[in-house]
Amino acid sequence: MSRGQSRERPDRSERAGRGTPFAPHTDDEVDAMLDVLGVDSMDALFDVPASVAFDGDLGIEARDERTVVSELRRTLRRNDDVVELLGRGHYDGYVPSAVDHLADRAEYLTSYTQYQPEVQQGFLQALFEYQSLLVELTGLAVANCSVYDAATALGEAATMAARVADSRRIDAGSGHRVLVPEALYEGRRGVLDNYVAGTDLAVETYPYDATTGTVDVDALAERVDDETLMLYAETPTAHGTVEADLAAVGELADEHDALYCLGTDPVALSVLQEPASVGADVVVGEADVLGLGASYGMGMGLFVTREAFVRQVPGRLVGASEDAARRRSFTLTLQTREQHIRRERATSNICTNMAWVALRAAMHAVLLGPEGLVERARRG
Repeated sequence: MSRGQSRERPDRSERAGRGTPFAPHTDDEVDAMLDVLGVDSMDALFDVPASVAFDGDLGIEARDERTVVSELRRTLRRNDDVVELLGRGHYDGYVPSAVDHLADRAEYLTSYTQYQPEVQQGFLQALFEYQSLLVELTGLAVANCSVYDAATALGEAATMAARVADSRRIDAGSGHRVLVPEALYEGRRGVLDNYVAGTDLAVETYPYDATTGTVDVDALAERVDDETLMLYAETPTAHGTVEADLAAVGELADEHDALYCLGTDPVALSVLQEPASVGADVVVGEADVLGLGASYGMGMGLFVTREAFVRQVPGRLVGASEDAARRRSFTLTLQTREQHIRRERATSNICTNMAWVALRAAMHAVLLGPEGLVERARRG
């Protein structure tokens, strides 16, 4: 179209379909700019030769994202492939692309810790929702904003057990120990050993039933004593089984005043017993199935506990409060800033980027919804 030609300018309803929520201009501003340029539409700004211009139907019916992915996977199955059985606690899973688009927004994609609540309310509220999700899934009272992965979450639980023992005037030095399953993944065991090396805690194992692949409660009862500061169990187990005697394990821990730590999967929790109902004091686990998936790292460790231990929780906590105008607001709470900048005074040292990973997990869970989480768990 030449400048001398003219045609009726499309109305706003017609132009609305071409717009984008990220465009900074209003309809009136667009009209004003077109008037200055002396053209009737934005199409007039481009000269596409008729020989290459497409003016027809692509012949592709509308499909939702999941259907497109399924169709592409059917095509890819023509390749030779093998089943992966070496996840060792990290497993691939479907993550909607909406998570990437939402989490990559500039107001979220930052490595800065949210110390200034006056400019971080949106992010802080999202982290509060993440914590609330874990509280609902576990039945416990306090969740932090995540740690590095399941292995570090387990290590943090062990050192917290030592701090709790110290607060109870129990000598947490030589002779005290942490009991873990024989079938614990070696990666998690190695990290746990490193964590407790500076606390003089010993890490010892208890056997499992070779027939069922689950905990041998009778054998465990012979191992637990008053020197046990923490008893750790997992469900699902490293064998892929679901523990049926978690309540019995909790009773053993309670009898000897030991912290009962349960390792689990956040998606599996949508169909399994609440950890609180079997007596768990702490819940840890790998949550990369929410928002991440297996991709050469990174992981995301969940950490949830009882209100009685809130002052011993590692990492950051987001709480709901009120601002000067008595409006509901969100802020990092129960910790001073030196918790994160002075290593020698901190209960733990968690990198700032973990907040963004927790945000992705919250987004994924919200997109799935309660029924979607259950379906995801049942489909494995």
